[in-house]
Amino acid sequence: MTDFESAIQAALEHIGPAVVGLRGRWGAGSGTVIAPGRVLTNAHNLRHPEVTVIFSDGRSESAQVSGTDLGVDLAVLEVDTGEVEPVSRRPEQAGPVTVGRPVLALANPGGRGLHATPGFVSSVTVSFRGPHGRSLTGGVEHTAPLPRGSSGGPLVDLEGHLLALNSIRMDPGLVVAIPLDGSIADRVEALGRGDRRQPVRLGIAVAPPRAARRLRSAVGLPPRDGILVRAVQDATPADRAGLRRGDLIVAAGGRPLDSLDSLYEVLDTARKGDQLELGVVRGTDEQTVSVGLRTD
Repeated sequence: MTDFESAIQAALEHIGPAVVGLRGRWGAGSGTVIAPGRVLTNAHNLRHPEVTVIFSDGRSESAQVSGTDLGVDLAVLEVDTGEVEPVSRRPEQAGPVTVGRPVLALANPGGRGLHATPGFVSSVTVSFRGPHGRSLTGGVEHTAPLPRGSSGGPLVDLEGHLLALNSIRMDPGLVVAIPLDGSIADRVEALGRGDRRQPVRLGIAVAPPRAARRLRSAVGLPPRDGILVRAVQDATPADRAGLRRGDLIVAAGGRPLDSLDSLYEVLDTARKGDQLELGVVRGTDEQTVSVGLRTD
């Protein structure tokens, strides 16, 4: 235990200053300095363009969003990081992260002070729902508890190497982090170069097929697989195309929809300006609706 404590203290001394707080009108979060002038965080932390980064010495700086990718729930901020030494990524030759590995989870929720908790990797194959219900796979689940506002903080090994970015708290007290290797590492580099990659959007709130079947049954409509429209945002592609609350989207781009993921897969291959054909059931009547897509 003494060796464990010494390893944690050494890691904290080395990487603690690189764990920053984020503050904005939306609330508080955490971030990780990954390069001079660059802070990595979760995309779901950025609900407003105005972001303030608070460093461990109390210094605060206004940040600009360099790039975001809701598909992997990551964003890179451009900000003056001063003399802060970035957290280095775990060397590729070290091999994959394995179950049972000791880890240290860090955060600085809203700049209110550094939190650091030790734990162990409990799974490396976790799937979870990210922004707007998107399914993310390959999450690193660990046992190091963290307070609210910790998403965007780093998960490191006992040598202080960056393994993943803490993203979501789960029951019972487990945390899932996004691994920062392979294709995800490439995406982080692209985000730092200004790649915003905003997916096209319909402008609807939806219920998944299981809930859709239950809700249709409750109002006496025959069961049908599809995505139920629960709300339509004004002046969006869905609104302009005439979609309504209660519509059941059963197909998109000629593909039957049996899950939320199948809808996202269609949207991920679409481009701004495309016309997307939706198969829609309104009550018991089936029709085709053409939606002009956009990203804003």
